[in-house]
Amino acid sequence: MKKPSFMVVAVATFALWISVAAAQQNTTRGAARTMHASGSFEIQMKTQGGGADGKTFPRYTSDKQFHGDLEGTSVGEMLASGPPPSGPQGSGGYVAMERVTGKLGGRSGSFTLQHSSSMDRGVQQQNITVVPESGTGELEGLQGKMIIRIEAGGKHFYDFDYTLPASH
Repeated sequence: MKKPSFMVVAVATFALWISVAAAQQNTTRGAARTMHASGSFEIQMKTQGGGADGKTFPRYTSDKQFHGDLEGTSVGEMLASGPPPSGPQGSGGYVAMERVTGKLGGRSGSFTLQHSSSMDRGVQQQNITVVPESGTGELEGLQGKMIIRIEAGGKHFYDFDYTLPASH
């Protein structure tokens, strides 16, 4: 019988360590409450270059002002890609990191959102999640997923399903 390779043993050990650490963390934090936040936001995008040479991606920074269940501001950095000018409209993708600071459900702090979203001929696929362990202050332990909606006239809205430890 062939012995398992070092890499297989190392990966299995690491996976076991992660699951034990997660179980310990869940028992020490207290029960999490699932909540929903919604509201609107304004966004200002600033072009930072890239993309014109066909070798780099267009880069942007963003400043947002959130209203509603999340009251605060954010700053972000984004890379984008789309079809060539002669390609279909309404398609493309972006990745971004966004640092949010403010009040969520009456708790103050900050957290980071990681975006990885695309659009295929107008059909959106959004993946906007809280970066693990990025919450600070009263938002420590925050987990969640956000969806962004852009309605007629360009008004932006968010829906945010999240959990926070009950022991805060």
